[in-house]
Amino acid sequence: MQALVFDIKRFAVHDGPGIRTTVFLKGCPLNCAWCHNPEGISPNVQTVIKTIRVDGKEFKEEEIIGNRLSVEQVLSEVLKEKVFMDSSEGGVTFSGGEPLMQPAFLKALLVACKKEGLHTAVDTSGYAKLSVVQDIAPYTDLFLYDLKLMDDQAHQFFTAVSNKLILDNLIYLLENRHPLRIRIPVIPEVNFNQENTTECLQFLAAHPGNIQGVDLLPYHNMANQKYLRFKKENSLSSLQSLPNSSLTKIREQFERAGFETKIGG
Repeated sequence: MQALVFDIKRFAVHDGPGIRTTVFLKGCPLNCAWCHNPEGISPNVQTVIKTIRVDGKEFKEEEIIGNRLSVEQVLSEVLKEKVFMDSSEGGVTFSGGEPLMQPAFLKALLVACKKEGLHTAVDTSGYAKLSVVQDIAPYTDLFLYDLKLMDDQAHQFFTAVSNKLILDNLIYLLENRHPLRIRIPVIPEVNFNQENTTECLQFLAAHPGNIQGVDLLPYHNMANQKYLRFKKENSLSSLQSLPNSSLTKIREQFERAGFETKIGG
């Protein structure tokens, strides 16, 4: 069994507890206007031209985005850092793209990692069939679950999909008390407003579960160059990055509601 992987990031410290290795699976059913990993959207191998500057000279070369790897190959890469994971109470995180787009491979990897005693996390938009979420949940120690926009019409406009399936799957995980962290990307002119914050808080209050914390992720525009490389339109290219300090009031609201809240991943 193989799947398409576009990156493996070692010594990650923002994708769950401790020191982790994050495996990025390629392909995503969403098309978020603010996506900072546009190379992860397409479910296919891609070739782009990379510009390298050396001593004032420019060189161009082809870069292949995406490798087909087996479960054994990915596990071998992950286990190279096991000593650091064990010493820091870290583990492995599967991200994307959207890891739930390759469910059989993801489940096989999760099972293999659990056999090695690794803490497992899945970073997901939640956009998948409920049966997929149910299938991987027993092998997932922590879900990093995106909660982007509560208004469905706005969600469809900015991500190209409805949020109904996402919210239904989140309700399932909350009601079954699966450990998770809620991750809210905070985007100017999209969801950086009191209305969305209030609706998020009301939703979480109505569906209490095993929420281990909330991560407020301020928008940054560092992916602008990626959009150019992939010849992909960036509708938010003019937006300025949000400083962490601008999210203090939102953090205080979540903390008053009883949630341990961080600004940043």
